[in-house]
Amino acid sequence: MLIGVPKEIKNNEKRVALTPGGVEAFVAAGHSVVVETNAGVGSGFSNDQYIAAGATILPTAADVYGKAEMIMKVKEPIAPEYPLIRSGQVLFTYFHFAASEELTRAMVNSGAICIAYETVQKADGSLPLLIPMSEVAGRMAPQEGAKYLEHPMGGRGVLLGGVPGTTPASVMVLGGGVVGTNAAKIAAGFGARVTIFDTNLYRLRYLDDVMPKNVETQMSSRANIREALKTADLVIGGVLIPGAKAPYLITRDMLKDMRKGAVIVDVAVDQGGCVETTRATTHQEPTYEVDGVVHYCVANMPGAVPYTSTIALTNATLPYALQLANLGWEESIRTNKELELGLNVMNGKIVYSAVAEAFGMDYTPLEKALV
Repeated sequence: MLIGVPKEIKNNEKRVALTPGGVEAFVAAGHSVVVETNAGVGSGFSNDQYIAAGATILPTAADVYGKAEMIMKVKEPIAPEYPLIRSGQVLFTYFHFAASEELTRAMVNSGAICIAYETVQKADGSLPLLIPMSEVAGRMAPQEGAKYLEHPMGGRGVLLGGVPGTTPASVMVLGGGVVGTNAAKIAAGFGARVTIFDTNLYRLRYLDDVMPKNVETQMSSRANIREALKTADLVIGGVLIPGAKAPYLITRDMLKDMRKGAVIVDVAVDQGGCVETTRATTHQEPTYEVDGVVHYCVANMPGAVPYTSTIALTNATLPYALQLANLGWEESIRTNKELELGLNVMNGKIVYSAVAEAFGMDYTPLEKALV
């Protein structure tokens, strides 16, 4: 199979879908790889490194899309890329369809085979291709929150960990999954007082056992969240329903209960956000204010640390990508349930129910679509 790696063009997105080591693995398995020129420079990988690994460098994205049977990306295609995608072409990337009707309709109209990293799912319910970026975003969230709590950045002027004789910041973490766990670890390491909210009592028991003493757990409910918001300095949203739009745990009317200059970092923004006032921002313009509360809602947070993120992502995606290349997408999804769950759109049909439900579009069960 011929695999194509275009340069990412989303705002300040410096990650790349494949390291030179990943290229070498494809070539060793008998496949060919084309990489758009300078696609890896932002992540610290030169054209020469890709050439040494066996890739061919092509001058434009149009060249890569035009030749490749399977495109590997980091972020979802955006409008300038839509015309480059052709019917029957496999796209393997983060799509987060439920957050964008425009993207969903564009991919349906393209006739492409869209396999989403974020819905590849193991039998235990874990999301192996979302985990590495969730770990990065979770660990970044307290860093960004700490920065925007500074008064010159619009925040309350609170130091996350405080100093002797002062009170450390109060941090709320919504969701006890991968994002929430990593966010709580870092916030606790800063010395903040952290409370993790989740609806799963067993998960809360586990977190209570493994977290340091400055981390508490609380059952997630509207009443508990509303009460905690009154004293929160930083709120980190880490809620996920695989493939579906995130639920609003914080509504617009709740913001009036928050302190002026408090900060919300909504990591769930890729799936629409778990705060009603969330709208996607960029690394160039990362924040905005609603009712005196600073919102940080960058939709590609791990793109700020592309070297770490690219290596972590390739570590996770490469085994699945190799299977798609070795067997072809149809045989791969027939033999690998994890990849089958990653298939969201194929041949003009939506085959992932949560995506269709998000926009009231037609849903076709996969077994029917394959026939």
